[in-house]
Amino acid sequence: MMLLSIYQRLAALISLAVLAAGAGFIWSWFRLREVLAAYPDDLIDSQEWRLWTGGLLIAVSFLGRLPVGLLLGERSDDGARLVRGPGEMVDTQDGARLFVEQSGPPDAPVLIFVHGWGLDAGVWWEARRMLSDRYQVVTYDLAGLGRSKPYRDRRYSLDRFADDLMALVSRACPRKVILVGHSIGGMTVQTFCRRYPETLGRQVVGVVLENTTHTDPLRTTALGEGLESLEPVIKPVMRLDVWLQPLAWLMNWQSYLSGMTHLAMRFGGFGTRPTKAQLEQVSRAVTRNSPAVQAKGNIAMMEWGVTEDLPQMRIPALVFVGGSDLVTVAQAGETIARRMPQARAVHVGDAGHLGPMELADEYNAAIARFADEVFTRGARSADAALGREPWPSEPLGEPRAFPVTPGAWPND
Repeated sequence: MMLLSIYQRLAALISLAVLAAGAGFIWSWFRLREVLAAYPDDLIDSQEWRLWTGGLLIAVSFLGRLPVGLLLGERSDDGARLVRGPGEMVDTQDGARLFVEQSGPPDAPVLIFVHGWGLDAGVWWEARRMLSDRYQVVTYDLAGLGRSKPYRDRRYSLDRFADDLMALVSRACPRKVILVGHSIGGMTVQTFCRRYPETLGRQVVGVVLENTTHTDPLRTTALGEGLESLEPVIKPVMRLDVWLQPLAWLMNWQSYLSGMTHLAMRFGGFGTRPTKAQLEQVSRAVTRNSPAVQAKGNIAMMEWGVTEDLPQMRIPALVFVGGSDLVTVAQAGETIARRMPQARAVHVGDAGHLGPMELADEYNAAIARFADEVFTRGARSADAALGREPWPSEPLGEPRAFPVTPGAWPND
């Protein structure tokens, strides 16, 4: 989500410029009235375009999200995604409190989902609906985002995120677990694999990495080396968001109201046309979440990398690669899939960075096939306990996304 944070800041500056231009036109109209007071009225009336232009620009600055949302998003019946359900607070060793939601059979194997930076667990709405009839789906807000509370010392790192994830894995014991991470969530899962190798192949039987990278995300965006060369400038700008958080928050909300944030998320995050609710959910999340927390997380990502550790992550892995992803280029996911000994890549040609939302059916069908394979023993046990018929073993959906080979991955 690093590049989306940059888009968001640029959108906020443009939105602020539109507001300032509107105020400038209105101010110039009043000034001209004073200067032209001694002249005929028709001369004054000829300058009223300044007043109307200024009023229109100010109206767009505060009401633009309504028409923008209609133009950029498709109508759908997923409005319920904007309403968060009940959950519980889980304390971490570093003082954060995580808001955790669970759905699905309590005795079933567990899928733990880790969302992208700047967002919250609400983005897993489709995954919960599609997968919780079979498995227990656990989603949570990363520390400091959504309904979760920040760390006691307000410091952020991928290691801490991995430690938080370990706390949730421990809560699932003795059930088997698959970890699913999108963007920084995928980075968190990889960090978990590096920090807790003793869990791999035992309690954690597989990982799913969605539109993520293995190194500083500035290096793996569509802007490539050009953006990486600006890192000495980007870091101080991120720190400004920490020091000037109230001002940054006001700018973000003004950009949200004007619809500029929606524009940035639509063209920076989605490869296809999202639903109105999806676009609103993402835009609302990046606006509501603390600019200081988001900035600290972005800085932490710039200081992170697991490239050399990937060959030691010996666990079944499914790696999603978005063909239209501007935030994380395909090469990043392909490198992960090539370096991890038991990884397979799933290429989703139309997916942008927010592919798990916009093309949820394709992503979740592949996850279901993967989970059915690595959870075979646990899933059958859960079915027996719940009095259900075993799930069919044949692949779901189109085989091109993830051709399962039975027995390809051990369950122990």
